[in-house]
Amino acid sequence: MTAPIIFAIPKGRILDEALPLMQAAGLEPEAAFFDKESRALMFATNDPGVQIIRVRAFDVATFVAHGAAQAGIVGSDVIDEFDYSELYAPVDLDIGHCRISVAEPAELAATDDPRSWSHVRVATKYPNLTHRHFAARGVQAECVKLNGAMEIAPLLGLSSRIVDLVSSGKTLKENGLVEVERIAEVSARLVANRAAFKTDERVSGLVEKFRAATNSPPAGGRG
Repeated sequence: MTAPIIFAIPKGRILDEALPLMQAAGLEPEAAFFDKESRALMFATNDPGVQIIRVRAFDVATFVAHGAAQAGIVGSDVIDEFDYSELYAPVDLDIGHCRISVAEPAELAATDDPRSWSHVRVATKYPNLTHRHFAARGVQAECVKLNGAMEIAPLLGLSSRIVDLVSSGKTLKENGLVEVERIAEVSARLVANRAAFKTDERVSGLVEKFRAATNSPPAGGRG
């Protein structure tokens, strides 16, 4: 009997927007998925050939790139951070919109000019993406890796600036920070393991269902 394919979805901000798209693509989690008391990570779906795992966004990319999951949903920020060669992102789902930005304390920003930077110390959960961005500008970036609470790093002297996801900007403002440079716009993508997409018709078929559900052309740059 053929093993079911594994579809990885992220916990957090993207999930609520992803569920209607999954339903439109004909993929619905079992009732236990919606049980807030459940600690389970793997769930059945209405399709016996597909199971869902619910993991951290950064782990979605790793599971799919290494073939432990065959497809999933993840933000383009995570795709850019890891830059896995085996991660194929064929569909922009047009959800989870935000941006990756550089931010610094408002009092520093009042007299600062990002064009004059030659060296920056930055707190971020995106060290690879951050290094590439600043290297392209000829700026040396010293990255302090954090998994959260980025906004208090400047306040506590851990770094002078941060690189993080920004949506409304409210969290930055409440912590005395302002955006000074925008690195990239972010949206959620349907991703697939490149080998699985080429060899398993179920995976390529799932991609086409999501493409139809979003009426989306292939996402550029990741084919």
